[in-house]
Amino acid sequence: MSVELKGKLIQKLAPESGESQKGKWEKQQFVIETDEQFPRKICIAVWNDKITMLEHVAEGDLLTVFANISSREFNTKWYTDVVAWRIERESDEGTSPAPLPLEGEEIPESPEDDLPF
Repeated sequence: MSVELKGKLIQKLAPESGESQKGKWEKQQFVIETDEQFPRKICIAVWNDKITMLEHVAEGDLLTVFANISSREFNTKWYTDVVAWRIERESDEGTSPAPLPLEGEEIPESPEDDLPF
């Protein structure tokens, strides 16, 4: 299930890494707080190459996070993961979100930059 979450970045947790049967992995979690009548704090994870998205945001930034939510059972207990696959930071004007690049990926220039005058 994909969701769109909006909120203020309140904390970036320390990166974690390890090795599993499938190879090396990296994970970093961050917490946003929603702007609702009753604000909620949501802990979200980014994995492997997506961690670079967090380099471009700072605590206090307003974000739109696109994430997948899934649950799994282990030893009769259920665990739910919220994993981000895209993060957008509100622009300085506060109007439209600006997508954050992955490592080696550039944000396309706006069409106005292609004008010959």
